[in-house]
Amino acid sequence: MQNSWTRRLIQGFAAFLVLLSVWSIAPAAQAFNNPDLLPDKPTNVIDLANALTSVQEESLSQRLSDFETETGWKLRVLTQFDRTPGTAVKGFWGLDDKSVMLVADSRGGNILNFSVGDELYPLLSRTFWIELQTRFGNQFFVREHGEDQSIIQALEAVEGCLRRGGCNVVPGLPREQWVLTLITSTLGGVIFGFAGMPRKQGQVFAWQWALIFSPLWGILFLAFGVGPVVTRTSDWLPLVRNISGFAIGALVAFLAPAFNRTPTSDT
Repeated sequence: MQNSWTRRLIQGFAAFLVLLSVWSIAPAAQAFNNPDLLPDKPTNVIDLANALTSVQEESLSQRLSDFETETGWKLRVLTQFDRTPGTAVKGFWGLDDKSVMLVADSRGGNILNFSVGDELYPLLSRTFWIELQTRFGNQFFVREHGEDQSIIQALEAVEGCLRRGGCNVVPGLPREQWVLTLITSTLGGVIFGFAGMPRKQGQVFAWQWALIFSPLWGILFLAFGVGPVVTRTSDWLPLVRNISGFAIGALVAFLAPAFNRTPTSDT
């Protein structure tokens, strides 16, 4: 009995020492919601990560003020790295349902995040914000153009869409996205050409087979080849190139069997 009581006393004393040592050496908790990081004067841009130059920061802040006066939509920018004012910015800027706060943080794979007010979703859907984030916030874009252009170009896209009354997709057609539409257009043409190859004596084009395969080549050409182009840009050149790719793919696939035929020799 005495040994059991002594063992419990020793265990309790050891636990107390461990707790005391952890409490004494543990670092002080860092406050992430720190209003002390907020500027002492009104501004539309808080650049804690120094992603913008002083000239860019001043020009962007003034532009956002002019945009708010013109349209009533409130756009704000916060860049952060290891320090953030957290939710204190909501009261500092008076964010509401007509507000958008762009948060740029280079610690993640994508540097852009958006806090969007409820009144913007009827004009700019959730898929719009996802596409906006993936286009301008990915590491390839940031590496090529810089964090400042990632922020500025994303805001320009939002401003342009709000001025026109909303957008279903992000305006503009990046080269890598156009190349993908060209590939799908050409692939759709190849399927169309193979489907239309004559299968009967005297037949010129097998329209029945082309119509049977129309859901496949139609989706590749129209939905993935033409659709992304006409909804993102008014430039006719990418559209002409995609149509040409479809025609060339169809012609090559349609004529390929003719080149593979071996001429019969007279006996």
